[in-house]
Amino acid sequence: MNQQLARGTAMLAAALMGLGVIFWVAANWDTLSHLGRFGLLEAVLVAAALGAVLRPAWRAPLALLVFLVTGGLLASIGQTYQTGADPWQLFAVWAALGLPLAWVVRHDVLWAPWTVVTTTALSLWVHAHTGHAWRFRDLDFQVHFISWALSLLVVAGLSAPARPWTGAGVWSWRLAVTLGVLGITSAAIGGLFGSTWSPLFLMGLLVIGGGGLILSQARTFDLYGLSALALALNVLLVAALGRLLLQGRSGDALGAWLLLGLMAAGLLAMTVQWIMKLARQHAPADSAAGGVA
Repeated sequence: MNQQLARGTAMLAAALMGLGVIFWVAANWDTLSHLGRFGLLEAVLVAAALGAVLRPAWRAPLALLVFLVTGGLLASIGQTYQTGADPWQLFAVWAALGLPLAWVVRHDVLWAPWTVVTTTALSLWVHAHTGHAWRFRDLDFQVHFISWALSLLVVAGLSAPARPWTGAGVWSWRLAVTLGVLGITSAAIGGLFGSTWSPLFLMGLLVIGGGGLILSQARTFDLYGLSALALALNVLLVAALGRLLLQGRSGDALGAWLLLGLMAAGLLAMTVQWIMKLARQHAPADSAAGGVA
């Protein structure tokens, strides 16, 4: 317990130190020279990198500090020289530079922030390629589809079968699933409430449903991932039912809203019952025996 507390404190200290350096540079931007900004960030980066190499016990928190300061250094370069690059390019370069670092450290303390940075890069890339408005038109289908495919690639790369190569833990995978589900579901709903039924909604329904089908199998069962996908599927189905029931309706729509609420409650109840049944079926033999005892 004491060792876990010490590790958690070290991770928190590294995160606060990295963010503190970045915020301090931002707060004193006008009083620092170009060399002063870059010199401070690079000094912290080099010191943390050397510490990670020389002290293996401190490698994970110091690598987190390196990762955070790298992002601050890239932002400082972009702000100082005004390269004209889109914001997604900053996050994409940050993710590319952080990938070997996370691969070497093989710890969730690196994979989790790397997942956030990568997902942010994908979201900003979609924004830049849909008229800087996060549109959900049919002509933007290819952009969203590429973003979804890359999000699923991140999820697959952090999943259990790939952990012998990546060293990623369960928390980074759950974070990737959560962010991926949020992105796909929001885009699918945006496509649903356009002027016509967009292929984005149908594709989102297939992707979410297919992911749920995969995670419901015995060999790939995961309670958290399946719950997230099932909730997203419920949201998409209820949204579609709501459009069918309420579109073009004039006057009092209380009856339609009541019917929609009852259908949503029934769908959620069936989903929870199905997930709990699968959880009991796929529970490990030792935990099942312990529960019976």
